Amino acid sequence: MASPPILSLALPSNTGRVLSIQSHTVQGYVGNKSAVFPLQLLGYDVDPINSVQFSNHTGKLLILLLGKYQRYPTFKGQVLNGQQLLDLVEGLEANNLLYYTHLLTVCDPVMGDEGKLYVPEDLVSVYREKVVPVASMLTPNQFEAELLTKLRIGSETDGRKACNILHAAGPSKVVITSINIDGNLLLIGSHQKDKEQAPEQFKIVIPRIPAYFTKYPDNLDKAAELAVSSLQ
Repeated sequence: MASPPILSLALPSNTGRVLSIQSHTVQGYVGNKSAVFPLQLLGYDVDPINSVQFSNHTGKLLILLLGKYQRYPTFKGQVLNGQQLLDLVEGLEANNLLYYTHLLTVCDPVMGDEGKLYVPEDLVSVYREKVVPVASMLTPNQFEAELLTKLRIGSETDGRKACNILHAAGPSKVVITSINIDGNLLLIGSHQKDKEQAPEQFKIVIPRIPAYFTKYPDNLDKAAELAVSSLQ
């Protein structure tokens, strides 16, 4: 890695530099649109690369309009391909800007949910063989964890076993976000500090709500209002 550039030397010593490669929407809050500002508030200098640039969210859930949820009829935008990403990285390197204080690869392997794939089937092996081994932290849902481990998850024991399989593949931290068991959602977190030691694991049981949720809400003020009212 290149030596620290003049830019980094001008920053306070306690300020970290983060390269954030995530999706982005013009309207709505996902990926870099959600991550950059909070990181800046925490004191980090953030360099964002948008892996996609879409006009709006592609999910089912739209906006709350007059008390009714509607759907976006379409979305427009661009997807950054591998060569375009490499061009940006090479530009940073050529100007001695490819210097970051921490290397942490957090991967949400967005492939599908509830037994259905969102992506072409041949991408599953790409995630399993190329992405998972370089991830520091992995956050699959139940379906994605099953695809990556080739293990059917039907119990807490299965979930913990799946975490162990994923640890062996590379990531030191694994969170399976939503295992559907007995009408509840089970979250299992696992941290293996040393490959020679058993991982530390925990679980959180979450009551299942029969509704559809897509990433972060576009109607943030309404979401905050509902969240606060639930605590009163």
